[in-house]
Amino acid sequence: MLKSCYHNVSFEAGCDEAGRGCLAGSVYAAAVILPPDYTNAALNDSKQLSESRRYALRKEIERDAVAWALGIVTAEEIDQMNILNASILAMHRALDALTVRPEAVIIDGNRFRPYRDLPFATIVKGDGKFLSIAAASILAKTYRDDYMNDLARQYPRYDWQHNKGYPTQRHRDAIRAYGPSPVHRRTFQLLPAEELSLPFG
Repeated sequence: MLKSCYHNVSFEAGCDEAGRGCLAGSVYAAAVILPPDYTNAALNDSKQLSESRRYALRKEIERDAVAWALGIVTAEEIDQMNILNASILAMHRALDALTVRPEAVIIDGNRFRPYRDLPFATIVKGDGKFLSIAAASILAKTYRDDYMNDLARQYPRYDWQHNKGYPTQRHRDAIRAYGPSPVHRRTFQLLPAEELSLPFG
């Protein structure tokens, strides 16, 4: 996996988000600046790692990073601006929260908007190519999982401790039976199109 995209900078921030495709809850993003000479053979796209490995790596990333931060955009905000804009805003908020100003930004995916005056590059499947994006994917995923586990205790009907808000059969069965919770994204297709006429509260 590559250490950096911009070889002429010392502090390059990798960004990634988690929760974009969920029906409920906030979208989380992380920004991570790793030391220029950093190596960690275990770092990979968070989706390729077991849950226990993600949490173990989270500790290593937080210990070793020059700086790291999270950005969060709520379900209500997502409904106001759409998920693409919300995902980009979450990454901007993570960058805002860094205690060290990056000299460049690299982003997982192919959509972004300029952050201040910094050069940036969007990289499809970047979480499997660059260490800092992989690190950001792990932080975003694990902290969002923690958040969804907390929500699962408040709203136990939706099985969020297992599906984390993604549209599984059990999740949609609960929406069908009980309607949406206060943290569902109302602009998302919560049920199949033929059922959208159901009266939600």
